[in-house]
Amino acid sequence: MITRPGATMAQILDGKKIAADLRARLAVEVATLNQSRHIVPGLAVVLVGNNPASEVYVRMKKKACSDVGIASFSHELPADTSEETLLEQVALLNQDPRVHGILVQLPLPPRIREAQIIQAIAPEKDVDGFHPLNAGLLAIGRPGLRPCTPMGVMALIEAAGVDPAGKHAVVIGRSNIVGKPVAMMLLQAHATVTLCHSRTHQLEKVVALGDIVVAAVGRPRFVQGSWIKKGAVVIDVGTNRLADGSLCGDCDFASVQPRASAISPSPGGVGPMTIAMLLANTVQAAKQS
Repeated sequence: MITRPGATMAQILDGKKIAADLRARLAVEVATLNQSRHIVPGLAVVLVGNNPASEVYVRMKKKACSDVGIASFSHELPADTSEETLLEQVALLNQDPRVHGILVQLPLPPRIREAQIIQAIAPEKDVDGFHPLNAGLLAIGRPGLRPCTPMGVMALIEAAGVDPAGKHAVVIGRSNIVGKPVAMMLLQAHATVTLCHSRTHQLEKVVALGDIVVAAVGRPRFVQGSWIKKGAVVIDVGTNRLADGSLCGDCDFASVQPRASAISPSPGGVGPMTIAMLLANTVQAAKQS
């Protein structure tokens, strides 16, 4: 905890440090898996086109793989790649025994249907956790590969020393990538969950009920400190680029921090955890291969 005269400031949930600790544990796990079963976990990343942000993410993922001993396979396809060609590439990776995890970097060019590509990935290699089978397993509480960002959110809540059981968790945003799966994970952790969205009436009053607040709405500094229950744990999933080129989260950090007991910054909170969880999923997939 960080304190200053007259106020108690929130614990800052340092995603970089927490992710580094997880990567260190994964490195040991990878080495053990190699020694005991002669398996080197492998992650294939497919990039279509030259989206600058996607290229940065792919480089970060390759470095993260290298840091823990995971083999990485990059497949960079031109921007005019057809959906059929991309499906053929995915089919090859599904059959490749060196590849335990497949990640097709999103977004894809508009002419390629993301749903078709995601569904083509073998569920046991779906380290993004987006395949309908894995989504269904999550919904019914069965083991499976989980979406990486929601896993990172849950790890940050754990790092705050908070057990969700019996707590009221408010999730802002109902995307298939973050909002819905993190709501289900919180339910499985025995929280009472309210899932908010653009049609939620009196959003501020609903958010004020939350012992745990997960902001995943994609709007810069949207969540205000006056909305936050005193002592709540706040996880800011958003990463928004402002006009001046700087990044900020979905929460107005300056006003939210004094009211929260713990808060994840953005950048530096959920982002590093997402990549760490991708590595964890790849190792899990390799162990189950």
